[in-house]
Amino acid sequence: MQSLKTAIERLASMGEVEQKPEARLVFLELRDALTQGKVRAAEKHGERWLVNAWVKQGILLGFRIGELTEIDDAALSFVDKDTFPARKFSVADRVRVVPGGSSVRVGSYVAPSVICMPPMFINVGAYVDEGTMVDSHALVGSCAQIGKRVHLSAAAQIGGVLEPVNAAPVIIEDDVLVGGNCGVYVGTLVRARAVLGAGTILTRSTPLYDLVRGEVYRATSEKSLEVPENAVVVPGSRAVKKGPAADWNLSLYTPVIVKYRDEKTDRGIELEEWLR
Repeated sequence: MQSLKTAIERLASMGEVEQKPEARLVFLELRDALTQGKVRAAEKHGERWLVNAWVKQGILLGFRIGELTEIDDAALSFVDKDTFPARKFSVADRVRVVPGGSSVRVGSYVAPSVICMPPMFINVGAYVDEGTMVDSHALVGSCAQIGKRVHLSAAAQIGGVLEPVNAAPVIIEDDVLVGGNCGVYVGTLVRARAVLGAGTILTRSTPLYDLVRGEVYRATSEKSLEVPENAVVVPGSRAVKKGPAADWNLSLYTPVIVKYRDEKTDRGIELEEWLR
């Protein structure tokens, strides 16, 4: 992929690429590689996740060179850039897409055995690994990295991070349960087997309070907000102690780790395998 990387970086640095036939050919090569899972916006090396900024540059290149077009088929009618059509699946893909208004963009990787419940949306650059369920009204944003056997419950929102190109995408590692109406946004890394209770919101600017270990986790300019392995996170609040807010007994939202996964937790979140 080194030659593809070099070509994208060169084209991304040019001012005018819209009329260059080479740009479309290079982008289509990247789009196919993303769809097949051969390249990713971020990759894990040991315990660290490293961003492939050139992949994001390539996706942005697709928006630059794309032209608005009307796209009609049996299931969808919409107007979008011709470089990002909706993806079509066949039985050979071994992805279960239940009817009812779901959409997956070409340029996203959806592994065999993934289940898509309607309506849901997976955006370009996303990577969704084996055995994951994307439930109704769930969103997998641009370049989000979703591990194996993850459950994204109804209305869960996994934010997209396309710009700036060197920013880490939202990462959900293997065997994570993301509860209903959760929001996991820019600057967040959820480690393996964590459980996010319904309504939990995680962002770069949100501190995470660990009641078990007595620690407070925060993002830095170099590091995402990191939810530890096996952590069980629920919505909480913390009192405001200064100014009028203290007089009014106001509190601010904050996510809280109340325990780490144990046998009781596993029984409570066990998913029916036959659904897969």
